[in-house]
Amino acid sequence: MRVHVLLFDAGTDSEGIHSLEIEGRTVVLLFEDADDAERYAGLLEAQDFPTPTVEAVERSEMEAFCEQSGYEGRLVPQAFRPSTDEERLMLAPPPSNRDVSDWKEAREADASNPAGAATEDRASSSEALDALRRQLEGLL
Repeated sequence: MRVHVLLFDAGTDSEGIHSLEIEGRTVVLLFEDADDAERYAGLLEAQDFPTPTVEAVERSEMEAFCEQSGYEGRLVPQAFRPSTDEERLMLAPPPSNRDVSDWKEAREADASNPAGAATEDRASSSEALDALRRQLEGLL
């Protein structure tokens, strides 16, 4: 089964995936329906967030990526109806967003420091993103 995720700067060295911070967890939304993902992307853009690209990926690959990166992949089924405030974040982004320059600056710092001063978590996450990028490029 394919799911849809939101990527920023898709196909570039500063590629990132949209995630939410919920009670100390990093949650990646896995949209079952492409239209729901497109709508969510439009809501982010309306909040002056960079415009994400909706990408279709195998659910098992995304779940493996999330597990390797320490993220929680959460499926947003088609015709989903939230019942809690936390679940409402799966249909509409929070009113305030984290500054995305943080992940871009971290990515640039990693690239400019070949001595490997990045932490193991960042390196592991970077490797997982690189693997996902290769998988996405293989789909093209």
